[in-house]
Amino acid sequence: MKLGVLISGRGSNLQALLAAKKEERLPLADFRLAVSNKPDAPGLDIARSFGLRTAVIDGSKYRGRRAEHDRAIDQVLREHECEAIVLAGYMRVLGAEFIAGWRNRIINIHPSLLPSFPGLHAQRQALEYGVRTSGCTVHFVDEGTDTGPIILQRTVPVLPGDTEDSLAARILVEEHHAIVEAVALLSQGRVNIEGRSVRVSSGGRVG
Repeated sequence: MKLGVLISGRGSNLQALLAAKKEERLPLADFRLAVSNKPDAPGLDIARSFGLRTAVIDGSKYRGRRAEHDRAIDQVLREHECEAIVLAGYMRVLGAEFIAGWRNRIINIHPSLLPSFPGLHAQRQALEYGVRTSGCTVHFVDEGTDTGPIILQRTVPVLPGDTEDSLAARILVEEHHAIVEAVALLSQGRVNIEGRSVRVSSGGRVG
């Protein structure tokens, strides 16, 4: 499966994916390029260090013109023949037109156990609510905010004295495992959406 990865920042989840590919743990995942909405995103350097092509569609040049920004991203993904998209720390909201064009072919990783604590500052939300367990979720992207069907989740205990940063750091470790597992399932064609549920089949391949 030919994949494009969208990033905005440090790119640690992208690094986890590319390392897994290098270690032959993602044999059916063909990473075509990384796209960033920020020209100074450290994740771009990570992509280049693995020999992955990069593209920058600078969001600051499209202020108030989200649809145009989305179309520019769509164009570069299709030019590289991408079949699906992984959002790996992409911090810009994608519009309904873009999502419709990639229906059930965009996955995202979020640092909470959805549907709890969607949106920004999920770790802070979890601590303020007082939960005992947090974690991360890989889900398909729909028009809502972190509302798409859930592919898989990993849990992380909330410890006494946790701060937003300490909880985020432990969740990030699980994010790296979860995103690799989800991309493996997706690239093997084993992920099927049935209403609000995602069923993982025992075999098959897409692409």
